[in-house]
Amino acid sequence: MASLKLLVVEDDIANLELMTEVFKTLEAEVRPLNDSESAARVVTQENFDGIFLDLEMPKLNGFELAQKIRESSWNRLTPIVIVTGRGDRDAMQKAFAIGATFFLQKPVDRQKLNSLLRTVRGTLLENRRRAARVSMQTEVSCTVGPRTLRGRTWNLSQGGMQLEVEGLKPREAVRVSFRLPSSAVVIDASATVVWAKDGRQGILFSRVGAQQQEEIRQFIVRAEKP
Repeated sequence: MASLKLLVVEDDIANLELMTEVFKTLEAEVRPLNDSESAARVVTQENFDGIFLDLEMPKLNGFELAQKIRESSWNRLTPIVIVTGRGDRDAMQKAFAIGATFFLQKPVDRQKLNSLLRTVRGTLLENRRRAARVSMQTEVSCTVGPRTLRGRTWNLSQGGMQLEVEGLKPREAVRVSFRLPSSAVVIDASATVVWAKDGRQGILFSRVGAQQQEEIRQFIVRAEKP
């Protein structure tokens, strides 16, 4: 089983230790946290293949933490597994509306955890492939309303890219156009600026043509080969 990088947020220490132990036996890299505020900071600093959240926690509860995850640039699309003893429909609907991907019903045990991780593994690995970034420096044109801005890209993933274009601001809708290196293919995509820091910006693609998405995927595959 390919190694997965998982964040587990659970204020019950016994459950946290059990989940950490079981996931590690399945060769996952686990970051266990029993404090939801610490988790809220971590999800803005590094990417995870999957995030397991307890629903009932002090400080930030699972709903609030899931919302912050969906607002982060690093884990905006990361699958979220809600771990809860609640089985009411309203809680499930609210969690899915915020962006939860799966539910795990408490009490948790080894068999449940083992089965769940094996079931969702494909989804988690697909998220990793989407988030994988490769270095790419090429000219890019960005259209924001009536303005056309020019700059350079720094890296590329299937879900978005980092670039350096003077004048881009967070939450702006932008249309980007660039040519894949060593290729005649021009990518033209709709996107949103999700962060801007130190003269660079991160954008998330919102609409890319199917053929262009495949060209991006093939470029990343070739770039990752040794």
